[in-house]
Amino acid sequence: MSEMTHLAPVSVIIPCYRCVETMERSLASVLNQTRQPSEILLVDDASGDGTLELLYQLQKLHAPRIKVIPLVKNGGPGLARNAGWNAATQPWLAFLDSDDIWHPRKLEIQMAWLESHPDVALCGHSSEFLAGDIYPRVVDMPEEVRLSPLKMLISNRLPTRSVMLRRDLSFRFLGKEVTEDYLLWLEIILSGASAYRLESCLAFSLRPDFSPGGYSGQLWTHEKREIAALRNLYAKGGLSWASFGLSAIWSLTKFLRRLWRMRNKR
Repeated sequence: MSEMTHLAPVSVIIPCYRCVETMERSLASVLNQTRQPSEILLVDDASGDGTLELLYQLQKLHAPRIKVIPLVKNGGPGLARNAGWNAATQPWLAFLDSDDIWHPRKLEIQMAWLESHPDVALCGHSSEFLAGDIYPRVVDMPEEVRLSPLKMLISNRLPTRSVMLRRDLSFRFLGKEVTEDYLLWLEIILSGASAYRLESCLAFSLRPDFSPGGYSGQLWTHEKREIAALRNLYAKGGLSWASFGLSAIWSLTKFLRRLWRMRNKR
């Protein structure tokens, strides 16, 4: 089998913002995949430091499958992902942030599952915080869970670093005024598209969720963005008034629980 035949029909999209210290490890986790993607799109979100220069250096080292997309205005990770989405050429998109990494078999396992389930439009899997360099054991045929709107409103089951979706979907991410990834997954699922989560850990965060340095580190800011996402769905008719109210109350309850846990860890 030739290398081109073995390549997964996947465009990997990595939004990059001031990520000189973490970018190379994240990209290495893609380049070390047992089944390689057809293209990798590195989107510089107007970093203004040395990030763009590093991306061009990495492009030279690993051409021709790496493409650098420089943005002139910072818009947040959602809009950077849209720029990659619009430039992508492959039927499947996979997302990774510049401070996260993938298990070496992520594309091999997830793409094999998707190829055997051609009706699926959106697929993710579990993810963990990785403190060291030892990956957990994975299985070739992980357990699958179909995602309903109710399950997703109870809890976001799809870490962005885990998601693969069809490029031809008409939806796009919104800006950083909402939890843009959670909103997009909800919009896709509420449209009736088939979505699944694989119960296998194939991606990792290099810092705990809601850590002080993370995009979600400020809990109240994150909570306001989640409520804004639910309000957006309600305004578009995706949620009834009752569903919006109950979802917002549940979201606030989760926020208070996280806040209590963080304060008790001090």
